[in-house]
Amino acid sequence: MCGCSTHQSHNDQTISHHPDALTLRVEDMTCGHCAGTIKKAIETGLPGTSVEADPASKLVSVRGSTDLISIKALVTGAGYTPTAAS
Repeated sequence: MCGCSTHQSHNDQTISHHPDALTLRVEDMTCGHCAGTIKKAIETGLPGTSVEADPASKLVSVRGSTDLISIKALVTGAGYTPTAAS
């Protein structure tokens, strides 16, 4: 989890849901720093992906990969807990 101590979300923007995107819920993504960490972890670990992470909705949307196991492993490795988005 993030140690930045700025766990207030002033971002009212929600991520756009693309039909070809894989979406995960990350309840412990609490701020923009957390979102950036998750985005960087996935995009670095799976080159060619495009990631949108929204701490307000707790959703991470990944385009360019359907490898759920790898994406979950990257998010977990970054210190967060991904679950399937409902």
